[in-house]
Amino acid sequence: MNNLNILIVEGNLEEENKNFSDAGIQTHTESLKESLNFLSSNLHFDVVNPSSNNNINNIKAKLSSYDGLIWGGSSLNIYNNTPEINNQIEFMKECQKTVKNILAICWGLQVAVTAAGGEVKKANAPHIGIAEEISINNNGLLNPIYKGKDKKFNSPAFNIDEVVSLPKNAVCLASNKTNKIQSLYFQINDCKIWGLQYHPEITYEKMISLIEFRKDRLIKVRKVFKNEMEVQNHISLIKSEISNSSKNQRMLELSNWINNVYSVQNHV
Repeated sequence: MNNLNILIVEGNLEEENKNFSDAGIQTHTESLKESLNFLSSNLHFDVVNPSSNNNINNIKAKLSSYDGLIWGGSSLNIYNNTPEINNQIEFMKECQKTVKNILAICWGLQVAVTAAGGEVKKANAPHIGIAEEISINNNGLLNPIYKGKDKKFNSPAFNIDEVVSLPKNAVCLASNKTNKIQSLYFQINDCKIWGLQYHPEITYEKMISLIEFRKDRLIKVRKVFKNEMEVQNHISLIKSEISNSSKNQRMLELSNWINNVYSVQNHV
């Protein structure tokens, strides 16, 4: 396999990443790199954070040089309309004009949908650490992102918001009882975009760490749990999923996307 040049877009603000690091938790970019390096040793990464603008102009100048882009998760909410969020939306629009292949994960999906004219709102119910019984529909079964994937599966996930309106020509690939749009595919300009609302690149162990890290916020602000006992019961549920899950199956979408980008690069 030839080397692939991959741009990783960090969705969290620098302050949140510092909070992660201070708590001993990998940033989403660190988790993504670890998973990608597990799947392939032939990947070269650049990283950009559109909210910090540190190297944004340098990256914009060479967007066409990347074989693919992966846009990861964030604790932000797209409808809050802050300058940092607007910077991410505008950068996504630039990427959709120039980059050929985008994998947009969770927050990345929500940014991609918004930039392309779709809509994201607060969900009626959240996923906290796990999304259960995601079901691939007929469109998904025909899409290369799900090659070899079980038709119904669980996945690490952490989202308060959801896609409520698809961009033009987008198709839903999978759903569950909580989110009608668990994954989608669409093309805009010459860009192919796969969006996943869940996190194949993050381990359940990290999700447990995130729940513990955000425990007070989840109880007092988000009001997802009534008390700490409910939090611990939910963590026990996720721990039981660890023993039932397969690392390769969990990350299959990531692997399939890499293989698809490689095939396009080599005209296979």
